Amino acid sequence: MRYTLSVNGQLREIDAAPSLPLLWALRDDLDLPGTRYGCGRGQCGACYVLADGRAVASCLMTVEQAANAEITTIEGIADEDHRHPVQQAFIDEDAMQCGYCTSGMIVSAVALLARDASPDDGAIRDAMSIHLCRCGVHGRAIRAIHRAAAT
Repeated sequence: MRYTLSVNGQLREIDAAPSLPLLWALRDDLDLPGTRYGCGRGQCGACYVLADGRAVASCLMTVEQAANAEITTIEGIADEDHRHPVQQAFIDEDAMQCGYCTSGMIVSAVALLARDASPDDGAIRDAMSIHLCRCGVHGRAIRAIHRAAAT
């Protein structure tokens, strides 16, 4: 079937099965590799994107579902000239190591700050709890989110 997806502020058309996970449409059809494959079960956070401003697992959202939402990937978080404050804070706090989980963490942090401009540690931990990071940057990510909230 043919679907029109609104991704990063642009309408993009793809031919796909309705049940195709959005993750694969983004990576394979739309050439947006920043959204990572982790577990394929919505349990690791690597594939998170914004769907109508909410952080969601793109491995669980189908193309059919995505056709009814405004999707923002890590590539759409900032414009060409400026980093998003969360991205800059992650750099400033060195809140990444191997980087595999970083795009999902940043997407979740952007969603959190959009609904709570000054979250406490508990709210940040809740928002980041889905994100598996084998490098152990969670403490630095919490500091980065506080830094971004302060800007």
